[in-house]
Amino acid sequence: MARTPSRRSTATEIASFLNKSKTIATVRQQQPRLLFAIDATASRQPTWDRASHLQQEMFLATQQGETLCVQLCYYRGFADFHAGPWTTDSQALASQMGRVSCEGGHTQIQRLLRHALAEHGKNRIRALVFIGDALEENPDTLCQLAGQCGLLQLPLFIFQEGQLADARDCFTRMARLSKGAWASFDNSSPGTLASLLGAVASYASGGVKALERHRTEGAKLLLQQLKD
Repeated sequence: MARTPSRRSTATEIASFLNKSKTIATVRQQQPRLLFAIDATASRQPTWDRASHLQQEMFLATQQGETLCVQLCYYRGFADFHAGPWTTDSQALASQMGRVSCEGGHTQIQRLLRHALAEHGKNRIRALVFIGDALEENPDTLCQLAGQCGLLQLPLFIFQEGQLADARDCFTRMARLSKGAWASFDNSSPGTLASLLGAVASYASGGVKALERHRTEGAKLLLQQLKD
């Protein structure tokens, strides 16, 4: 039995579909983008687990405004660097993080910054959040890359666990050169990291004015540095 020929889409229907696709793509490009990067080397598992729960603070901070689009990046093991898909879904991001286990290895902050600059060149990233405790790379190279981020309006928000002096000195310089901010936290202050993540997400979605309206301790800490 011969099949009934399927109806072909009309030129009007095709044009309508293409216009809708173009509109969706435009909306995605205009959404505020935040790159969320974490050191996932061996000693970092407790912080990774905590961050996977706290990342929702970034999405909650922008519920009343624009939808935040986040990319998860991490490094671990032997030259293992991962950049996930951009997502506007906190549950999807938590699912990504739940499948990752930390592994011993050297820091790859230089690789992270080069990736961020490449992504920023395609479509603007409003802020880069980095959570880590140490660095094992050339500070001058990292600061040069941070300076490039500053020139291209890609601020780095570096949240350091602990107070390793060498790392702190480089991290604070990187934050300043990129026109971002640095802050520290530890296990005794679990609310600090949550407050900082919410604050930087608010900044990513609405700039300094949105951060001023945020009125949390994290927001105050970031504002002090952004206005210097």
